[in-house]
Amino acid sequence: MRVISQTLYVQQDGAVLRLDHDTVVIARENQGAVRIPLHHVQSIVALGRVSMTSPLLERCARDGRSVVRMDGRGRFLYRLQGPVSGNVLLRTAQHRLLGEPHLQVPLIQAFIAGKLHNGRQNLLRAARDRADERVADRLRQAATEMGRDLRRLPAILDADVLRGVEGVNARRYFACFPDMLSAQVEADLEPSGRSRRPPRDPVNAVLSLLYGLLRHDVMGALESVGLDPQVGFLHTVRPGRPGLALDLMEEFRPVLADRVALTLFNRRQLRGDDFEALPGGAVTLTERARRLVIEAYQDRKQAEVEHVQLKSHIPLGHALLVQAQLLARAIRREGRGYVPYFQRG
Repeated sequence: MRVISQTLYVQQDGAVLRLDHDTVVIARENQGAVRIPLHHVQSIVALGRVSMTSPLLERCARDGRSVVRMDGRGRFLYRLQGPVSGNVLLRTAQHRLLGEPHLQVPLIQAFIAGKLHNGRQNLLRAARDRADERVADRLRQAATEMGRDLRRLPAILDADVLRGVEGVNARRYFACFPDMLSAQVEADLEPSGRSRRPPRDPVNAVLSLLYGLLRHDVMGALESVGLDPQVGFLHTVRPGRPGLALDLMEEFRPVLADRVALTLFNRRQLRGDDFEALPGGAVTLTERARRLVIEAYQDRKQAEVEHVQLKSHIPLGHALLVQAQLLARAIRREGRGYVPYFQRG
């Protein structure tokens, strides 16, 4: 287990978390218990076969402390949340947008614009790093096509057409993902585009875990400003799906998740023996690999970046909260509308 930025991550199979007054006690098989003051913990993320007692869950719900459960592959299972105390007027405005499709279009355009721009930056960065000119050309060509669609977005006023553009470019981007890996990594791991539920290769296993961690952070940012994570616009309303969280995730996937995965593989910090094949073709991470991924993700969140609208440098993880605040202002129709986070090359 590890406490990073006030999030407690527990991933050791068989660990049991319980409450002892104002302390979280983590008991592990054949090892001594670890005690962590509860006031140091803002949220708990448990991965794999980790158990939590009812008194601890009840205390977390009462205090507004989120608890997230993921399976060993990083797939989101559930999130515990206590009473909702967000801004009811903001949520009313958000829900009202569901009946006004034309007002949703600028938001959908912005979410897709952030995704395309930030994905392009990853492709162009990888093209600069690849010695094989044929591979670099493929990456630059994909970036050019994504740039073309990025420029088209303001003229597309139909939400379904916009979603189609997003889908085409998501497939284009992930078709190039193996080319963003170093030649040796690509040969060793043989990734083949994006696969989920379950992930079929090590690269997709890492991406699934990172997207699960990002989803948790985005939901927390949206709830902190009073928005309803379930009511989205690019991702339409569907029972059990946090549509708005998935909307805001789009611009941060390339920045906070994909970049971390590429760095871990290209620096050979993750190798073939960090993964296990399961019956049915699924691939999962070892305990060591999960720890490395979580630490790299948290380190990436601490990286200082320039936020153009704020005209200042902030930790990348704080950009999630800033964008949630900007999104709340746009939904209240304050200012010039929502502008996504754009990473620099």
